[in-house]
Amino acid sequence: MSKAPASVSKSGTRTVAPGAIDHSQELGHGNSPAAWTCVIVMLVGALIAAIAFVIASTPIFIGGIAVMVVGLILGYVMRKAGYGVEGSKLKNSGH
Repeated sequence: MSKAPASVSKSGTRTVAPGAIDHSQELGHGNSPAAWTCVIVMLVGALIAAIAFVIASTPIFIGGIAVMVVGLILGYVMRKAGYGVEGSKLKNSGH
């Protein structure tokens, strides 16, 4: 990654060195029903897998990993269905 700084031209627009990452754009925080559902389901799966690891139960551990995969797929499907950031099913409440 280049450490070259971004410079501002006379017109006021920022130019970034090739290969550098432009951190001036707002990326958002992923605050959407799809993201929250994905994270919560994956956390439950991680909890199941962690408990299974402690009690040395391979089938329950694999079940916890499967729940994590289901959470990932669920988040993707919800995003495609319009429940992601700026999705078609969400209304901007202005807050």
